[in-house]
Amino acid sequence: MEINVYSQYFEAEGCFSGVERKGALVLLISDSEAGNIKYTAAVTFFPHRDAEDFAVSYDAYFQKELYSAAGRRSRKREAALLEGLRDVVDALALENGASVLWDSPLGEARMG
Repeated sequence: MEINVYSQYFEAEGCFSGVERKGALVLLISDSEAGNIKYTAAVTFFPHRDAEDFAVSYDAYFQKELYSAAGRRSRKREAALLEGLRDVVDALALENGASVLWDSPLGEARMG
């Protein structure tokens, strides 16, 4: 079962497929199946043409597996992964010529 442990929208900068991207959705995803748990950091950049535009396009989606092992969800592990999430997302964005503007959230964080 896949759960967004954390998700939040931020202003961003980048250009993908010839389209300027001004928003980013940052995620920490938990996926548990058959006694195994996996955590993935992800970011997707989207146009965000106006204050109401949150139409996420997945042509600029990047992810990195952070943890995978036998077991189940752990609040302690999730807290540790959340602490390092910005660094991981910054590296993913930089590798792809984009950036997340962390000081400019487009909404509150959602925890799952």
